[in-house]
Amino acid sequence: MIKNALLSVSDKTGLLEFAKFLVSKKVHLISTGGTAKLLQENGLPVQEISDYTGFPEMMDGRVKTLHPKVHGGLLHLRDNPEHVKQAGAHNIEPIDLVVVNLYPFEQTLAKPGVSHEVLIENIDIGGPSMLRSASKNYRSVTVIVDPADYAKVQKELEANGETSSVTREKLAAKVFRHTAYYDSLIAKYLTGKAESENPVLQESVTLSGRLAQPLRYGENPIQKAGLYGDFHKHFHQIHGKELSYNNIIDISAAVNLIREFDTLTLAILKHTNPCGVGSGKDLREAWDHAYATDKQAPFGGIIVMNRTLDLPVAQAISEIFSEVIIAPEFAPDAKELLMKKKNLRLIENKYQSTGANYDFHSVLGGIVAQESDSAPDDESQWKVVTKRQPTNDELAALRFGWKVVKHVKSNAIVYAANGQTIGIGAGQMSRVDSSKIAVWKAGEAKLSLKGSIIASDAFFPFADGIQAAAEAGAIAAIQPGGSVRDAEVIEAADKAGMAMIFTGRRHFRH
Repeated sequence: MIKNALLSVSDKTGLLEFAKFLVSKKVHLISTGGTAKLLQENGLPVQEISDYTGFPEMMDGRVKTLHPKVHGGLLHLRDNPEHVKQAGAHNIEPIDLVVVNLYPFEQTLAKPGVSHEVLIENIDIGGPSMLRSASKNYRSVTVIVDPADYAKVQKELEANGETSSVTREKLAAKVFRHTAYYDSLIAKYLTGKAESENPVLQESVTLSGRLAQPLRYGENPIQKAGLYGDFHKHFHQIHGKELSYNNIIDISAAVNLIREFDTLTLAILKHTNPCGVGSGKDLREAWDHAYATDKQAPFGGIIVMNRTLDLPVAQAISEIFSEVIIAPEFAPDAKELLMKKKNLRLIENKYQSTGANYDFHSVLGGIVAQESDSAPDDESQWKVVTKRQPTNDELAALRFGWKVVKHVKSNAIVYAANGQTIGIGAGQMSRVDSSKIAVWKAGEAKLSLKGSIIASDAFFPFADGIQAAAEAGAIAAIQPGGSVRDAEVIEAADKAGMAMIFTGRRHFRH
């Protein structure tokens, strides 16, 4: 039986109706501050926490529920005679139901320009303490942290006069997930502030996020999946069927790639790999450049651009089957045309980088973490290592190819020229195989490699890679350098009359 209930909430959704029900069941209500005021204003009998504990709220409300009458009432074991004796000796009543949700730190953090002082005052102390005490003693105490659970608890109380042990255990588990998420937000904020000058890997890491939406399945139908976090705040779906797990992974890869370019650019991706990237004077020309690289792989692919999608490019795109189209905005006539395909997903990209980020990957028994490879390359560190300097046109092509190869799975090779990819070789066990595939792809697309550049995400281990590129028609190369045979590779480039840049920075994508 529930005799005493403690209510202290910032989110008052559904509280009055639930409190009225409790009063109808002769439950004694104890409450704090604004919650008590709301109940009193609506004519409900409630005892303020300071009257219950005999101790005033103080320090601007920082101290109000941190009291033995509260935590003793929550934590004492009802079937332990010594606990019951001690509770009686100190006039501690059992508290059987706790309804608490926390200061709105997450919502406050999301406000533009919010001050550090305001955020600190929105770190709840008493709320998590009560939740943890109640949850630890869930065999006797029912704890609610989410207004969505009022109805379930009310239904059980109406039917049985108490909640089931299964429900109490599930609610307690939910509390600890909630407080862990809450603490993780605070930890992330304070760590970012303290380590803003020199971010380091911390001694522990917490990955947190609310379930934004369940997904139909994961990579395959046999796998359950869900989307967590604030993905939806950055990417607004304006049309099409629900995003899949694979769509979401591809969208992230596509946006990471397109962020490399300030100039008008469009890219087509499949399974996170670019199969064509093009720049141009307008989006239609950029599309033509990207699509020309490979006219087979884009079937069912992801298309991303960094300018408003207009009608000419929409007309071109509509001629093939695509899964997702991503743009900062969609012109009304372009949107009208594309929305005729009911399953085509249209995504507005509103992503803005928040600074240093980390990539996480699950492994057996743990996770690995690394800084995201998102910072632009410092071209002042680039070094021309051949006798011949690249021309301005070659240098522009080298920059373009280097930005693209960074987003191709290793071993990665990209041939490019005049603002477009010519051939792409991705994800092979050897760099030679990737290069052969890139050349083959260019041939399949009937694109000439004569006068192109070659970009490699890691060093050429042998001179044969550069020799093969020269034979294919490449006249300049860009790579990190760092091989023990760099001198042989440079010599081969010089013999072929190629210009070559060492960037000093590798871009493996595993």
